[in-house]
Amino acid sequence: MAYDGLEEALVATAERIEVAARASATAGKELKRAAAAAGTGAVRDLRKALAAAVVAARELEGAARRAQDAYDFDEAEHLASGRYTRELLALAAAQDLPIVEDDERLLCYPSLIRILPADAAIEVDRRRDKRLRPTVVLAGLTATAQRPVRFKAEQFLESLGSAYELLAAGPDKADPVLRLDAIWSVLTLLPGQSREYSKQEFARDLYQLDLSGIRTTKAGRTLRWHASSGTRGAGVLTTVAKSGQQQRYWGASFALS
Repeated sequence: MAYDGLEEALVATAERIEVAARASATAGKELKRAAAAAGTGAVRDLRKALAAAVVAARELEGAARRAQDAYDFDEAEHLASGRYTRELLALAAAQDLPIVEDDERLLCYPSLIRILPADAAIEVDRRRDKRLRPTVVLAGLTATAQRPVRFKAEQFLESLGSAYELLAAGPDKADPVLRLDAIWSVLTLLPGQSREYSKQEFARDLYQLDLSGIRTTKAGRTLRWHASSGTRGAGVLTTVAKSGQQQRYWGASFALS
Protein backbone atom coordinates (compact mmCIF):
# COMPACT_ATOMS: atom_id res chain seq x y z
CA MET A 1 0.00 0.00 0.00
CA ALA A 2 1.39 3.40 -0.97
CA TYR A 3 1.32 6.17 1.60
CA ASP A 4 2.17 9.83 1.22
CA GLY A 5 4.03 9.85 4.52
CA LEU A 6 4.59 8.26 7.92
CA GLU A 7 1.57 10.02 9.45
CA GLU A 8 -0.80 8.50 6.91
CA ALA A 9 0.78 5.04 7.30
CA LEU A 10 0.39 5.18 11.08
CA VAL A 11 -3.21 6.38 10.90
CA ALA A 12 -4.16 3.52 8.59
CA THR A 13 -2.30 0.97 10.71
CA ALA A 14 -3.87 2.26 13.93
CA GLU A 15 -7.32 1.74 12.43
CA ARG A 16 -6.48 -1.90 11.65
CA ILE A 17 -5.04 -2.38 15.13
CA GLU A 18 -8.28 -1.09 16.64
CA VAL A 19 -10.21 -3.75 14.73
CA ALA A 20 -7.81 -6.40 16.05
CA ALA A 21 -8.17 -5.04 19.57
CA ARG A 22 -11.93 -5.40 19.42
CA ALA A 23 -11.52 -9.01 18.26
CA SER A 24 -9.13 -9.58 21.14
CA ALA A 25 -11.65 -8.16 23.61
CA THR A 26 -14.34 -10.46 22.24
CA ALA A 27 -12.07 -13.50 22.54
CA GLY A 28 -11.16 -12.54 26.09
CA LYS A 29 -14.81 -12.09 26.99
CA GLU A 30 -15.75 -15.55 25.69
CA LEU A 31 -12.81 -17.15 27.51
CA LYS A 32 -13.97 -15.57 30.78
CA ARG A 33 -17.43 -17.00 30.19
CA ALA A 34 -15.89 -20.39 29.52
CA ALA A 35 -13.84 -20.18 32.72
CA ALA A 36 -16.93 -19.27 34.74
CA ALA A 37 -18.87 -22.15 33.20
CA ALA A 38 -16.02 -24.57 33.91
CA GLY A 39 -15.95 -23.33 37.49
CA THR A 40 -19.61 -24.07 38.07
CA GLY A 41 -19.94 -27.08 35.83
CA ALA A 42 -22.38 -25.44 33.37
CA VAL A 43 -21.15 -27.72 30.60
CA ARG A 44 -23.45 -26.50 27.81
CA ASP A 45 -22.41 -22.91 28.48
CA LEU A 46 -18.81 -24.09 28.57
CA ARG A 47 -18.98 -25.65 25.09
CA LYS A 48 -20.78 -22.63 23.69
CA ALA A 49 -18.27 -20.15 25.13
CA LEU A 50 -15.26 -22.17 23.98
CA ALA A 51 -16.62 -22.37 20.44
CA ALA A 52 -17.27 -18.63 20.41
CA ALA A 53 -13.74 -18.02 21.73
CA VAL A 54 -12.24 -20.07 18.88
CA VAL A 55 -14.19 -18.04 16.31
CA ALA A 56 -13.09 -14.79 17.94
CA ALA A 57 -9.49 -15.98 18.06
CA ARG A 58 -9.55 -16.69 14.33
CA GLU A 59 -10.97 -13.23 13.71
CA LEU A 60 -8.24 -11.80 15.91
CA GLU A 61 -5.52 -13.59 13.96
CA GLY A 62 -6.90 -12.31 10.66
CA ALA A 63 -7.26 -8.77 11.97
CA ALA A 64 -3.72 -8.81 13.37
CA ARG A 65 -2.33 -9.98 10.03
CA ARG A 66 -4.23 -7.24 8.22
CA ALA A 67 -2.78 -4.70 10.64
CA GLN A 68 0.69 -6.09 9.99
CA ASP A 69 0.14 -5.91 6.23
CA ALA A 70 -1.20 -2.36 6.54
CA TYR A 71 2.13 -1.12 7.85
CA ASP A 72 3.93 -1.70 4.57
CA PHE A 73 6.13 1.37 4.95
CA ASP A 74 9.89 1.82 4.65
CA GLU A 75 10.56 4.19 7.52
CA ALA A 76 14.34 3.82 7.14
CA GLU A 77 14.23 5.17 3.58
CA HIS A 78 11.70 7.82 4.58
CA LEU A 79 14.00 9.14 7.30
CA ALA A 80 17.26 8.88 5.37
CA SER A 81 15.95 10.45 2.16
CA GLY A 82 14.78 13.64 3.82
CA ARG A 83 11.12 12.94 3.07
CA TYR A 84 10.38 12.70 6.79
CA THR A 85 11.85 16.15 7.32
CA ARG A 86 9.75 17.53 4.47
CA GLU A 87 6.66 15.86 5.94
CA LEU A 88 7.33 17.50 9.32
CA LEU A 89 7.85 20.90 7.71
CA ALA A 90 4.65 20.61 5.66
CA LEU A 91 2.53 19.60 8.65
CA ALA A 92 4.11 22.33 10.78
CA ALA A 93 3.28 24.93 8.13
CA ALA A 94 -0.33 23.70 8.08
CA GLN A 95 -0.45 24.20 11.86
CA ASP A 96 1.26 27.62 11.69
CA LEU A 97 4.16 26.25 13.73
CA PRO A 98 7.37 27.94 12.53
CA ILE A 99 10.20 25.49 11.83
CA VAL A 100 13.37 26.39 9.94
CA GLU A 101 15.80 23.90 8.41
CA ASP A 102 19.43 24.75 9.15
CA ASP A 103 22.08 22.29 7.98
CA GLU A 104 21.35 18.96 9.69
CA ARG A 105 19.02 20.45 12.29
CA LEU A 106 15.52 21.84 12.46
CA LEU A 107 14.96 24.99 14.50
CA CYS A 108 11.63 25.44 16.27
CA TYR A 109 11.81 27.98 19.06
CA PRO A 110 13.24 27.16 21.53
CA SER A 111 14.04 23.61 20.42
CA LEU A 112 16.70 22.11 18.16
CA ILE A 113 15.76 18.89 16.40
CA ARG A 114 17.95 16.30 14.68
CA ILE A 115 16.68 13.37 12.64
CA LEU A 116 18.57 10.14 13.38
CA PRO A 117 17.74 7.72 10.55
CA ALA A 118 20.14 5.00 11.70
CA ASP A 119 18.43 4.87 15.08
CA ALA A 120 14.85 5.37 13.84
CA ALA A 121 14.62 8.25 16.28
CA ILE A 122 14.78 12.00 16.63
CA GLU A 123 16.76 14.12 19.04
CA VAL A 124 15.07 17.15 20.57
CA ASP A 125 17.38 19.35 22.63
CA ARG A 126 19.77 16.40 23.02
CA ARG A 127 17.05 14.06 24.25
CA ARG A 128 16.57 11.04 22.05
CA ASP A 129 12.99 10.06 21.31
CA LYS A 130 11.73 7.04 19.37
CA ARG A 131 8.27 8.55 18.91
CA LEU A 132 8.36 9.55 15.26
CA ARG A 133 4.72 10.18 14.44
CA PRO A 134 4.77 13.70 12.99
CA THR A 135 1.68 14.98 14.80
CA VAL A 136 3.12 13.72 18.10
CA VAL A 137 6.47 15.40 17.41
CA LEU A 138 4.78 18.70 16.55
CA ALA A 139 2.55 18.53 19.62
CA GLY A 140 5.65 18.14 21.79
CA LEU A 141 7.39 21.08 20.11
CA THR A 142 4.29 23.23 20.56
CA ALA A 143 4.09 22.37 24.25
CA THR A 144 7.78 23.19 24.72
CA ALA A 145 7.35 26.54 22.98
CA GLN A 146 4.59 27.46 25.43
CA ARG A 147 6.68 26.78 28.54
CA PRO A 148 9.07 29.34 30.06
CA VAL A 149 12.66 28.85 28.88
CA ARG A 150 15.27 28.16 31.53
CA PHE A 151 18.37 30.13 30.61
CA LYS A 152 21.20 31.48 32.78
CA ALA A 153 21.78 34.75 30.98
CA GLU A 154 24.40 36.14 33.39
CA GLN A 155 26.50 32.98 33.25
CA PHE A 156 26.35 32.84 29.46
CA LEU A 157 27.29 36.54 29.17
CA GLU A 158 30.37 35.97 31.35
CA SER A 159 31.48 33.06 29.15
CA LEU A 160 30.90 35.14 26.04
CA GLY A 161 32.88 38.04 27.49
CA SER A 162 35.79 35.81 28.51
CA ALA A 163 36.03 34.26 25.05
CA TYR A 164 35.86 37.73 23.49
CA GLU A 165 38.69 39.06 25.69
CA LEU A 166 40.85 36.07 24.78
CA LEU A 167 40.40 36.77 21.08
CA ALA A 168 40.65 40.55 21.39
CA ALA A 169 43.92 40.53 23.38
CA GLY A 170 46.76 42.22 21.52
CA PRO A 171 48.08 45.56 20.27
CA ASP A 172 45.17 46.19 17.91
CA LYS A 173 42.47 48.77 18.56
CA ALA A 174 40.47 48.50 21.76
CA ASP A 175 37.07 46.79 21.77
CA PRO A 176 37.23 45.39 18.22
CA VAL A 177 34.18 43.91 16.58
CA LEU A 178 34.64 40.15 16.43
CA ARG A 179 32.66 37.60 14.54
CA LEU A 180 30.49 35.52 16.84
CA ASP A 181 31.39 32.29 15.09
CA ALA A 182 35.02 32.98 16.07
CA ILE A 183 33.93 33.42 19.67
CA TRP A 184 32.06 30.12 19.42
CA SER A 185 35.29 28.49 18.23
CA VAL A 186 37.00 29.65 21.43
CA LEU A 187 34.16 28.32 23.55
CA THR A 188 34.52 24.91 21.87
CA LEU A 189 38.31 24.57 21.80
CA LEU A 190 38.39 21.24 23.65
CA PRO A 191 38.24 18.12 21.46
CA GLY A 192 34.67 17.15 20.66
CA GLN A 193 33.18 20.32 22.11
CA SER A 194 32.03 21.61 18.73
CA ARG A 195 29.82 18.52 18.48
CA GLU A 196 28.62 18.90 22.06
CA TYR A 197 27.77 22.57 21.59
CA SER A 198 26.76 23.29 18.02
CA LYS A 199 26.58 26.65 16.28
CA GLN A 200 22.79 26.32 16.24
CA GLU A 201 22.76 25.92 20.02
CA PHE A 202 25.09 28.90 20.34
CA ALA A 203 22.82 31.02 18.12
CA ARG A 204 19.81 30.03 20.22
CA ASP A 205 21.67 31.08 23.38
CA LEU A 206 22.62 34.40 21.76
CA TYR A 207 18.94 35.02 21.11
CA GLN A 208 18.02 34.12 24.69
CA LEU A 209 20.69 36.53 25.93
CA ASP A 210 19.34 39.16 23.56
CA LEU A 211 15.83 38.63 24.95
CA SER A 212 17.03 38.90 28.54
CA GLY A 213 18.29 42.45 28.05
CA ILE A 214 21.37 41.67 30.16
CA ARG A 215 24.42 43.32 28.62
CA THR A 216 27.05 44.18 31.27
CA THR A 217 29.58 41.70 32.66
CA LYS A 218 30.86 41.67 36.23
CA ALA A 219 34.02 43.38 34.94
CA GLY A 220 31.93 46.29 33.71
CA ARG A 221 32.10 45.57 29.99
CA THR A 222 28.95 46.06 27.98
CA LEU A 223 28.00 43.82 25.09
CA ARG A 224 27.14 45.45 21.79
CA TRP A 225 25.70 43.52 18.88
CA HIS A 226 27.03 44.29 15.41
CA ALA A 227 25.44 43.50 12.09
CA SER A 228 26.79 44.68 8.77
CA SER A 229 27.39 43.20 5.38
CA GLY A 230 28.38 40.13 7.40
CA THR A 231 24.72 39.29 7.94
CA ARG A 232 24.58 38.41 4.25
CA GLY A 233 27.79 36.45 4.10
CA ALA A 234 30.13 34.18 6.03
CA GLY A 235 29.88 33.83 9.77
CA VAL A 236 26.17 34.44 10.10
CA LEU A 237 24.50 32.48 12.89
CA THR A 238 20.79 31.82 12.49
CA THR A 239 18.09 30.84 14.93
CA VAL A 240 14.32 31.17 15.21
CA ALA A 241 12.70 33.91 17.26
CA LYS A 242 9.50 33.58 19.27
CA SER A 243 7.66 35.19 16.39
CA GLY A 244 8.83 32.47 14.04
CA GLN A 245 11.06 34.84 12.11
CA GLN A 246 14.70 34.01 11.53
CA GLN A 247 17.05 35.83 13.88
CA ARG A 248 20.61 36.40 12.65
CA TYR A 249 23.75 37.27 14.57
CA TRP A 250 27.16 38.14 13.16
CA GLY A 251 29.44 40.21 15.38
CA ALA A 252 29.87 41.55 18.90
CA SER A 253 32.12 43.76 20.98
CA PHE A 254 32.54 44.39 24.69
CA ALA A 255 33.35 47.93 25.77
CA LEU A 256 33.96 49.36 29.22
CA SER A 257 30.84 51.12 30.45
